[in-house]
Amino acid sequence: MSPQQPDFPPLPAAGRQWVPLTLPLAWAFVSALSGCTTLVPRGPVLPETPVPAEWSAAAIRPSDPSTPAVAASLAQWWQRFNDPLLSTLVTKALQANTSIRSAQAALQQSRALRDVKAADMLPGVSASGSAQRSQSGDNDASNSFRVGLDASWEPDVFGGKRSALNASEADAQATEATLADVQVSMAAEVALAYIQLRGQQAQLMIARNNLASQNETLQITDWRAQAGLITSLEVEQARTASEQTGAQIPTLEASIAKTRHSLAVLTGQPPAALEMLLAASQPVPQAAEDLALSIPAQTLRQRPDVRAAEHRISAALARVSAADAARYPGFSISGSLGLSALTGGALSNGASVVNALLGSVSVPLFDGGAARAQVQAQEAALEQARVSYQSVVLTALKDVEDALVALAGDRARLLHLQSAAIAAGNADLLAQNRYSSGLIDFQIVLQTQRALLTTQDSVASANADISADHVRLYKALGGGWY
Repeated sequence: MSPQQPDFPPLPAAGRQWVPLTLPLAWAFVSALSGCTTLVPRGPVLPETPVPAEWSAAAIRPSDPSTPAVAASLAQWWQRFNDPLLSTLVTKALQANTSIRSAQAALQQSRALRDVKAADMLPGVSASGSAQRSQSGDNDASNSFRVGLDASWEPDVFGGKRSALNASEADAQATEATLADVQVSMAAEVALAYIQLRGQQAQLMIARNNLASQNETLQITDWRAQAGLITSLEVEQARTASEQTGAQIPTLEASIAKTRHSLAVLTGQPPAALEMLLAASQPVPQAAEDLALSIPAQTLRQRPDVRAAEHRISAALARVSAADAARYPGFSISGSLGLSALTGGALSNGASVVNALLGSVSVPLFDGGAARAQVQAQEAALEQARVSYQSVVLTALKDVEDALVALAGDRARLLHLQSAAIAAGNADLLAQNRYSSGLIDFQIVLQTQRALLTTQDSVASANADISADHVRLYKALGGGWY
């Protein structure tokens, strides 16, 4: 069936009683046309993306997907480090960080735009009033007063407005998921900076301890040189080693200050705000080892960036439907009801009642292919959203695999480094005792001291790396916002 222009009765003159036949005729026309043409709804079909059944790098035991332990453990994963100060900093960042506040404002804007589309589904009603004084030629001037209500409505016959509303709703959901993604990233960034700070403080303590030991060795060599037991060569070698270790300390102190500044800014404070709070050295926080790893499919459901990509596909699908509906006729119904009188006082007594009702239809006949091109543009945007979803899913899988590989590798590396540090400590003690007794050359002392400093520094770095790997794993698993 093709739409036909109905014959609406003429509008009544002001003050006449009129039976509104336009409304039934308009509804009959709308019902007949909507029965002839229907739009096939497009469901939010996600593109095919390969998702493995399990993780290839099983650094942590897999769990039953029906078990809620993973969700509970990830809700506030930073508390698993048992560091109250870390929890305080993360909480502060989630409340005051500028990126999170900006994302919250974007969510409010998106919800307001959704409400605008929802309001467009309803009739619009407005009130009006006017006063006019006119005179023609030598005739007496006349007054005219009028008050009334005007209403208009565009029935959503082909679902264009509903599709636009669905798109706005999906956009709001995507923005909400984006806010969660920003929160996930911010919590991880704060935790990584805090772990880095504690690792740097541990390295600084190691450097200072080694410097003290090397200064003792320098003093011993100086005494032996004064006694004529050794030459000044050993003294200068000892001084060189001591000064090299001392040169590391200002660099570490500067790095610690910069990390404190970063943490302060992440929590929405001036750079120097946390100087006193973070001045004292604390051990690198270690995460609990009892995390049950979820399967890949569950991980994807937990990640807010994947959910945001899904909602963007839904929004793109709805916009395709809205663009398709724009190719069909549009309908509108409007009416007015008011009072008209020659004086202002007569509006409440003896005024003429003026009413009108109008139904109209607009049929697109020729637009040069603009409507069809708009549909094609939205279909292309839909394809972009699907490709983006695939990219997000693959990146999510890679993040988890990378975190598991890094965690397993750093754990194995730490075991070897701890053994090496113990051996280096024993070697350094033996070398100093034998050198004091004049049994070995000073070069051996220098070598053992360098080895001790290097291995201890590597152990501290590996401890921090393992904690950072846990943070990255928590983030890759979704961070608890789902």
